[in-house]
Parts: sequence; C-alpha cells; structure tokens
Amino acid sequence: MTRDLSRLLRPRSIALFGGGWAVNVVAQLKKSGFDGEIWPVNPKRADILGVPCLASIEDLPSAPDASFIGVNRDATIEVVEKLSAMGAGGATCFASGFLESEAETAGGAELQARLIAAAGDMPILGPNCYGLLNYLDNVTLWPDQHGGVPVDSGVAIVAQSSNIAINMTMQARGLPIAYVVAAGNQAQTGASAIAEALLEDDRVTAIGLYLEGFGDLRALEAFAAKARIKRKPVVAIKIGRSDKARAATMTHTASLAGSAAAGSALLRRLGIIEVETIAVFLETLKLLHMIGPLPGASVCSVSCSGGEASLMADLSGGTLIDFAEFEPGQRTALKAELGPIVTIANPLDYHTFIWGDTPRMTRVFSTVMQGSFDLSVFVLDMPRADRCDPSGYQCAVDAILAAKAATSARVAVLASLPENMSDHFTRAFMEGGVAVLHGMSEGIAAISAAIAAGSLDREVPQPLVLATEAAGPSSMLSEAASKQALAAFGLGVPRSVAARSVADLMDQTSGLTFPLALKGTGVAHKSEAGLVALNIADKAGLEAAALGMQGAAAGFLAEEMIVGALAEVLVGVTRDPTGAFMLTLGAGGVLTEILGDTASLLLPAGRSEIMLALKSLRIAPLFAGYRGKPAADREALCDAVLSICLYAAAHADRLVELEVNPLIARAGDAVAVDALIRLTDAE
Repeated sequence: MTRDLSRLLRPRSIALFGGGWAVNVVAQLKKSGFDGEIWPVNPKRADILGVPCLASIEDLPSAPDASFIGVNRDATIEVVEKLSAMGAGGATCFASGFLESEAETAGGAELQARLIAAAGDMPILGPNCYGLLNYLDNVTLWPDQHGGVPVDSGVAIVAQSSNIAINMTMQARGLPIAYVVAAGNQAQTGASAIAEALLEDDRVTAIGLYLEGFGDLRALEAFAAKARIKRKPVVAIKIGRSDKARAATMTHTASLAGSAAAGSALLRRLGIIEVETIAVFLETLKLLHMIGPLPGASVCSVSCSGGEASLMADLSGGTLIDFAEFEPGQRTALKAELGPIVTIANPLDYHTFIWGDTPRMTRVFSTVMQGSFDLSVFVLDMPRADRCDPSGYQCAVDAILAAKAATSARVAVLASLPENMSDHFTRAFMEGGVAVLHGMSEGIAAISAAIAAGSLDREVPQPLVLATEAAGPSSMLSEAASKQALAAFGLGVPRSVAARSVADLMDQTSGLTFPLALKGTGVAHKSEAGLVALNIADKAGLEAAALGMQGAAAGFLAEEMIVGALAEVLVGVTRDPTGAFMLTLGAGGVLTEILGDTASLLLPAGRSEIMLALKSLRIAPLFAGYRGKPAADREALCDAVLSICLYAAAHADRLVELEVNPLIARAGDAVAVDALIRLTDAE
C-alpha cells in the first residue's frame, strides 16, 4: 500500500504529545523559524516555551499535518489511533520497545502489530525514531539538536539510525542537506517508501540511504526504478558486514541485514552507489549535488606540489579514475606558460613559479579546464585562519573561480585534509559552481563513485527472484539426484550409475567407459573424507577403490571421467535472509576456499551479467586459453550457469542452497562433475 507522505514531510500544522521530548521539538521549531501552526497537547502544562498547550487530542482545532508522539509505547498506540481517525497527515513515533526489542522484552511484536493496525492509512515513522528535518521549509520535527541550516535545494538523507542522522547534520563539509528523515524500525513506512516520497520534491538533487537492513525489497526496487527515471543519483551505506554488526542491526531496527555480498550485489543491480564510510557518503552526495554523475572517467589533477601529485596518483589506484594525458594543444599552451622546468603530465605539478600571479594562474587553470576532461580537480589546502594568514592563498581561489566562470567546465577543489578547507572558502567555491572535496582519500572515493553513477545502465532491471516464505527444516538431495534435477534444466552432467554395494556397483558399471571417477555417497565433503577416486582405469581398480571406501560411504556413484578440463568453476545459489537469491561464481575445485576468487549477482541474472562476472574473476585468463591451451567455450559455460539459474528460479519456493563445484569448462562444452541441492522439506 502506497501512503501519501506529503503532509508529513511538508506540514503546515504540527501537533506534539509528551513532556520533555516534546519541549525539545517546540524549541527546535521555534529556532528554525517554522511559520505554521504548533499545537502542543499536554494536560499538565499551560504552555511550552510560550506556545499554549491543549488539554487533550480532542481539543485540536483540526487534523494536524504532522505529529511528534513522545509518550510511552502503550500511550503511543492510543494517540496514533485517534490521529488516524481524525484524518491526520502522519506522525513520528519516538518510543522504543516494539519489535526491535522483542529478544529482550516480551510483547514488543504484539505491540508493533497493534501500532500498525491503529495507524491504518495514516503514515507513521518509526517507532524508535527521532523524526524528520526539512531544511527547505524550516520544519524541524526533531527532539534534539542538529547542525543543518536552511537551503533552497540539496540532498535528502534517510537513515535507520537517528544518532547517525544527527551526526551527519553536524558535518562541516558544505553539503547542502534538504531533508533528513529517520526511519526507525520501519514498522509501517520503510526507508524505501520515504526515499520514494522525497524523490517527488524537485528541490532534492540526490538521495542518501543509511541502511541497517533492506526491509521490503519490492519497495526498494520501486524506489530505485523511480530514481533512475527521474535521473536522481542514490548513494548508500549498508552496514552489517560483520556478525556482530548484523546482530546489532536485528536488536536495533528489527531488520535482517543479509550477507554483505548479497547486499552489495543488490545495490549494484538497482543502480545505487555503495560506499563504506560516512565521510565518503557525504563527499559523494556533495559532488553529485554540485556536478551530478560524471559522464566519463577522465580526470585531471592539478597542484603546485609533486608530493600532492604523487599522492593523487597513488590513492587513485584501484578506483575508476583515469588520469588521461593532456591534448597536444593543451600541452603546448601549458608549456608556454609554465616554462621548460615543469613536466606537463597528469597529475600536473605546476610548481610555484606562477604563484601569486593571478592572471597567469587563471590562464593555466583555464587551459586545463578547456580540455576534454570529465572533471578538473585542483588540490588546495588553505592555511588555518586562527594561526596563519590565508590571504596569500587568495590568488589560487580567485584564479580557479575565474577559470571556472570562463570555461563552464566541471571543477572541484580538493583539500588533502578535511580541516584544511574552512567554511568560508567552501562557500566561496560552491557559490562559484566549484565543488569542494574535504580529504584526499574521501575526495578520490567520491570522484570514483560519481564516475560509477554516470556509467549506470538506465534500464530498470527485472524484478528479483524472491522466496515467498522463510526457510524451514530442509534436507540435502544426493549428488545423483541433484545432478538429475539440474540436467532436466539443460545442465551437462557425466554419464553415471549409483549403487548401494560394491557388488551392485560392479554389475552396473558395465555400460560406462573407463576411465571412471568413483565417489562415496552420504557425505557432503567427499574429498576431505577420502571418498573420491579419480582416473580409475579398469574394473580391478574400480573394485579396489570401492572396497577402500565401503566402511565410510553409504553408497557409491561412478561416473565417466571428464577429460580436457581448461578451468574449474564454482557456481552456487544461496537464499539470503532477505529472501533474495545470490548467484556466486568463482574459482572452483579444491582451491575454492584458498583462492577466494568470486563474483556475486542476484537472480534473475542475464547472459551479459554472467559473462561480465566470469570475466572479472582472477581465473578468467584460463577461459581465453593459457600457456598454449585452447580457449574454453565461454558461451557454453554461460549456458551452463543459466541452466542452474533456471532451476533455482523454478524452485524458489523451496530452494535453500545449491552448489555445483566444479563445473568443468572445456573447449566445446561445460560439464558439472559435482552438485548438491538443499530444499526445504515438503509439507
């Protein structure tokens, strides 16, 4: 169900319920200059900070657009029910003790169900939630201090942690923040629904998500699709990479964090740029607000120090940044201005010969900006005003701004240390259309993220394959049954026979062609248990191998050996706690764990995605032919992976995990020599 959040996000009337926390909200509303109606409801007070109090909810002059509910959890449900009945626009629920604390406090789940029922069609934020800040319209429905200021346009941030949200508002990086909305434990209105509503405000330039859990994946897909259509970039931090972080997430927001690999694959699929730190998150949003996604990776770095130029080059390794060479005309013009001592290269160290000569610096900077670079970056750390005199650096500021005005290029100034660019100079640059990046590492990461944002496919991906129910008790199919099931979907498997005893094995293998592989069944990791024998040349060798295994094996599986292997590939499909299915491709065989060479996608995965994932593996050179060996049939390899994906999608209602390891890539085909499938038990 889609709820209208417009009144809640942009209210003209606000009701407040509670004592001390409601007092804090009134203080923030008055401080921000909110010019709408403020209606505190408190029978024990005549007024709050000079604003007259109403004795009860029934005394409200009309249904409020937004409400802050700062009472205990039981009273919260009563207030929400009455607000919904009178047609209020929405409410933020401050109280905790709902589903997020079920592990510690019994009854939280039942209370949350009652809260959702009480709200009905009225949108609510939280519970366990601070509320919202709308710096575009001076709406500070927030029970604590915050660091934001009024803006005409800016980025919107949705956070599942109210405290992280507060920290972000305290930034001194010059980021224009339009909205901050705390989602709490998303009992009714999830972070995706909030973000989708914020997209509708034309004053919002980009969206930032601080996610502890994904919640409703279909809602996230819908939001991401709308963001693509509106061409508004989205940046996210997704926590929960460690076991402890995932446990903390469950107790904090009642959200399943899911695996880190699946989370990254999901964000990548949806066109959401993932970053790892708050600093990079804010810097990326700032760059996207000022300049937008970059159309390409060509970047020029300009500084007056060889050390800065070298650091820029070193720290950009492994990113998407391409320090392309200057064009011939630029090289000539720069050489004429800078003289024979300066080497014209990118990153450019222009030395200090021209420092203080603002017209000459302007000509040099203009020449750089007139090239075909997607972004020109000027490394500049300003002296601290409390101990030094920054006026000696004004020449660089003036030259950069003048060159920007003359060329209309995409330009950023980057301070190697965040504290070395004051608010005064940050504002001056941003008013001149120059983005300011605080911190070299953070700035480089932000530039790479903006490049990634510019390279996104604008097509909306297919809907995710999702499990309809949580996984219950499950059982593992035998290797033979697993292969038979996958073969029905087109996967190549060796000819084989299954037997319960050594005698039965010797009788049934007469139709197979040696050499054979023999596996003892009933054990998941057969190699470690000594239950795999390869390259068996004849019946005598087969019988000897079987007799050696019979004490540990429940049965036997004999297969024709697959010869001509060029590469061994792992193909796995696992059900993530979020309900999505993650496809893992990697180096297979006995070296799987040692190499740790994998790529992850979510289902459904198309041929082009699978081919790119295979190409990204460190073992990819084996597919092309290595040291005189022929190339593997990559199309056949991809066909095999697609067959496995088709099986997984067809059995999404019961599939828990599936692994083919190894899938043998050969010159003409791809064959699965081991497979295991785990399904939930049928009712």
